[in-house]
This record gives sequence, C-alpha cells and structure tokens, in this order.
Amino acid sequence: MVWLSHILSEANHRMNQVQEWAMRRQEIVRGCGLKTFEARDMTDDRLADVLHALSSDIHWSAFEQELMENLVRVYDLQNGCVRVDTTSVKRYAEVNEEGLLQLGHSKDHRPDLAQLKLVLASLDPLGMPLATEVLSGEHADDPVYLPIIARVREGLGKEGLLYVGDCKMAALQTRASIHEKKDFYVCPLSSLHVPQEQLRREVDDMRKKEISIRKVERLTEKNEPLCSAQGYETSQELTADVNGHMQTWTERRFLIQSTSGAQAAHHFLRGRVEKAEQALQDLLVRKQGKLLRKTRREIEEAIQEVLKKFHVEDFLEVIVHEEIQEHPVRAYRGKIAPPRQDIIFTISSERKEKAIAYEISHLSWRAYATNQVKELLPLEQAIEA
Repeated sequence: MVWLSHILSEANHRMNQVQEWAMRRQEIVRGCGLKTFEARDMTDDRLADVLHALSSDIHWSAFEQELMENLVRVYDLQNGCVRVDTTSVKRYAEVNEEGLLQLGHSKDHRPDLAQLKLVLASLDPLGMPLATEVLSGEHADDPVYLPIIARVREGLGKEGLLYVGDCKMAALQTRASIHEKKDFYVCPLSSLHVPQEQLRREVDDMRKKEISIRKVERLTEKNEPLCSAQGYETSQELTADVNGHMQTWTERRFLIQSTSGAQAAHHFLRGRVEKAEQALQDLLVRKQGKLLRKTRREIEEAIQEVLKKFHVEDFLEVIVHEEIQEHPVRAYRGKIAPPRQDIIFTISSERKEKAIAYEISHLSWRAYATNQVKELLPLEQAIEA
C-alpha cells in the first residue's frame, strides 16, 4: 500500500527511491493505521521480495497486451515505427537448470558469469515500451525478434508497421517473415550478410559508375548544416521460405559511411601506422635485457611480427639494409691477422600512400536493408531511423 502510494504520488516506480520518501512521511503512514511502520520496512530488497511474491508471468503477458492497445488508443499515439532491441544482464550467481540465469554467449566478454536476456519493443519516437520478454541467458538473439514482433502486431491490431532493429534482426528468415506479414523492417546487415570485401566492391562500382553520393545532413547548435553520413542506394531480389511458402521481394540496400565514424577510424589508422614505424625503428636499438637480433632472418621475422601486431602489412614497405664494416685486428707473434668483419643492419620504412588512401576511403562503411518503398522511407529518413 505504501509503495503504491509512492508510485502514484511521485510518478516514480523505482524501488530505491521509496525508503527516503517514506522516512519523510513516517508519521502520516502511522496515522493511516500502520502504527508499527518503520522506514526500514521499505528497503529495496524487501520491496523486491514483495514484487516476486505478487508476480505472475501468465497474467503479466495478458495485461501487457491489453495495456499496449489501450495506451495507444487513448493517447492517439502515432504507431508507425517500433524499435526492437535485446540486451543481457550478468550476475555473480550460481547456475541452476530451472533458473533464468544461465551461461551463454556474453556481450561483455564474461562467459564465466551467468546472465539473462531482455527483449524490448518500444514505440518510436516516444520510447514507450510495448512488449517485453525475459529469457534465460543461453538463448541466441536471432530467434527472439519474431515472437515479440508478433505480440506487438497483435496488441496494436495493425499491419504495415516499420520495425527498426540491429543486425541481429537482419537474419534472412526474420526479414522474410516480417515481409510476409505485410510489415516493414530497416536494419544494418552484418559482415555475414555482406562481407567486407563485397561491400568494398559495391562502393567501388558506384564510384566507377560516377553515381552521385547522397548526403545526410543535420543542423548544428549554430544552425549550420553538418554532414553526418553519406552513401548510395541499391536493390536486390530476395527469396526465402516462410512456413512452407516461398516469399520473393525486392529489398532496398543502403551503402552508408558515417562521417564521424570515418574520421575516428582515419585517426586510428594513422596512429597504427605511426606506432608501427616507431616499433620498427626500436627493433635494432640496444637495450638492457632486450634480445639482440644478429641475423637477417631474425630481423625479418621481427618485422613481420610488428606489421601483424599493428595490422599494417598493406601500408608499409620495409627494407632491411646490410652494411659490412671491417675492423683491423692486432698482429699476434708477428703474424698479421685478417680484418674482422661486422655486419650492421638498419631498417627503413616507407608508407604506401595509395594503399592508405584507398583504405581511408573505405573506412566506416556499412550496409543497411529495408523492404519499405522509397516514397515512404527515403535513404535520409532510413539512416536517421
């Protein structure tokens, strides 16, 4: 009762806010009949226990569907675009077979920790949650999109919605199923769908054909236009089996380069080249405790390790110079000794500027896909979404 009073009066459902609120109203609550009430009764762990005791997954799912429909109708929300995303929550907890916390692929690179997965569909641009799913941590992300999209479709009672998701929503079966239900999607394609080399070839083809690049501009704080992205548009015919029926449709694809992403990648690439050049020069510097490379083979192997470490094999031309120096040797017992010969190695490197320039022109490109028509979702609007 106290918690519900807090939620309604403060429009705040967070558990960690209740105790302080109740402490300031302790006498009021006691005067309402709870004579033994203490603020420590409202700690967030106790509230979590209450929430768990009252929870029911079956009733919640039905309630959420009805709530979704009523909210959209009562507030006349423009329900044309829905965002769908997944995330994972990790915990230092033991795993049991029946629990939600399970071991699975970890986005946080902690496969040793138990996790659960959350799926959220929200109305854009309001950000109002429409449907949620909580799944055990071993589930893959790809199969979770279609069930929650089906719940949104049922709750809103409307087809023709645009679903916006990340590359995990881009599985061919997911895209085909969305199209089969007469809905629309827009999402980035991963390197599995469009390998990096294929993306480069397509960008090169567009440039060879001298197709004008399209720019996406935003206004800065000074109300000046700023290019945030640029790219090209292509199309491709796709076919997939959906529940025994073949679906064929035309998919529009956008080849997009992020301006800020390209600038950051350009700076990072130049930094890698500079670090590699410095590391090459340090190979032959004598230092205490450092292994001295005496043969040409050892030096060439070390050079390859440096190039591989900084991923600059295609951007630096490295030459090993060899110089023979003779040093006189003092005669011994009247016998003249031949001069001692020492081989001195030096390393020089030269940047392959053409290769670097080509790489820079292909930094931060990515492919996006949609089945929506151009008139309703032009390239600029799709990228903003």
